[in-house]
Amino acid sequence: MSQERTILIVDDHPIGRETLEGLLYNEGYQLSFASNGAEALEKATTLRPDLILLDVMMPDIDGFEVCRRIRTDPLLFEVPVIMVTALDDYDSLIEGIKAGADDFVSKPFDNVELRARVRTITRLNRYRRLLSERTKFKWVVEQASDGYIIIDDQDQILYANPQARLYLNLTETQDEVPAETFLALARAQYQCEPQEAWAGWPETFDIQQIYYLVRPASPSTNPFWLRVELMRMDPGLGEQYLVCLTDVTESIIEQRTRWTFHGQISHKMRTPLGHVVAAFEALDEAEFESLPPQVRNLLDIARNGAMRLKREVQDIFQYVEASSLAGFDHGQCSLAEISDMIGRIKSDLRLKSVIIRYDGVETPDQSYIPLSSRAMELVLWELVENAKKFHPKKSPALEIRLSCWANEAQIKVSDDGLTLRPDQLAKIWTPYYQVEKFFTGEVAGTGLGLATVTSVIWSVGGTCRAYNQKDRAGIIVELSLPLQNEPGIDSSKRTS
Repeated sequence: MSQERTILIVDDHPIGRETLEGLLYNEGYQLSFASNGAEALEKATTLRPDLILLDVMMPDIDGFEVCRRIRTDPLLFEVPVIMVTALDDYDSLIEGIKAGADDFVSKPFDNVELRARVRTITRLNRYRRLLSERTKFKWVVEQASDGYIIIDDQDQILYANPQARLYLNLTETQDEVPAETFLALARAQYQCEPQEAWAGWPETFDIQQIYYLVRPASPSTNPFWLRVELMRMDPGLGEQYLVCLTDVTESIIEQRTRWTFHGQISHKMRTPLGHVVAAFEALDEAEFESLPPQVRNLLDIARNGAMRLKREVQDIFQYVEASSLAGFDHGQCSLAEISDMIGRIKSDLRLKSVIIRYDGVETPDQSYIPLSSRAMELVLWELVENAKKFHPKKSPALEIRLSCWANEAQIKVSDDGLTLRPDQLAKIWTPYYQVEKFFTGEVAGTGLGLATVTSVIWSVGGTCRAYNQKDRAGIIVELSLPLQNEPGIDSSKRTS
């Protein structure tokens, strides 16, 4: 809904003010009143109204003088003024024009004519103000390093600054409006992630969700990331939304270049933590039971705290290092290796029921995905550990199903744990997001596990989905990745 237009009514006679109020009361305006010229100038400065209805015949400062002062005031000189007068002689009309009046109405009023004139002038003034603001906006954003786009409620692009045109591969002609919608242009050149969040764009935009446009890595280039933000605009000119595109690639690359440093810090922290945890694990159970109850209680608290600290430190460093693990320059992984990875993860997490199936994968040892073995194992570890973490009994029954077709490999990890609400499913890929406390109070971990998965998968052109099981409790996490039938060759780029 557009903002109410404000009208200042100036008349020294109460009957004159009441008459105009009665004519305009139900017309959707915000009405304000002044009883003399000095009060009119003071209120006009405060309100910056869309229109002033100004009586000519007033004591002290008449309407002509008020109008002249308005036209010399830098804050008010553009405010439209309609002179309200009982004078109909030619000299008064000329004086009003010289004073800067935009229009005249004569007493007694023709009700229909008065409403029509007020409606026309307020609309023109609002249009002029919006046009002025848009001109200022264009001047600023055309120099900006971010991309700015104005779209209507049908996602049609009404304006794009030079940087946005560069991001969307549009012509440099500013007046040329593309036939494609913003989302169609974005999808033609980028992955829209998370995919579920983009459904219903722009109406369902969630300001708490992080939106990205991702151009995946290639053999010769790093991935390119744009963060997308959306703001609703005043619909006065039919423009509904302002889209901002920010290049966040540099921050992601900086994370990659820092991974060696973080690795050194990680080693320094993990080593003493490992010693502490190992000492607790080596504690003989018989000796432990022989200790006084108070000592056993303190040791138990220390052991649990050490284990929790170790898990959370591992989560943090895995997230920081994740972007350096994915990409063509870090090797590839065959689908055949995944079975061994799952076996190791099952053993490390002490899980009883983990089944792996290959559906339609004729040569898993010759089918490659653009992730290093280390990156793939990290992804699987996070998914499996997450399933255990949120299982009511911490003992999920898991099924890992691998399938592939022409250019894509798919990995589905299904568990029998919790069923999540739609809003939780939409946000689980967001860094530091944690599903609420379900059964046991505080949820362990930092909320980085699934964010780690997306940072790896998206960077190589893959996609991530999560949805509830249809016929039982639990969720399915589905990863789709480009398939390569030969080492170093992306099958989607091969010619037949």
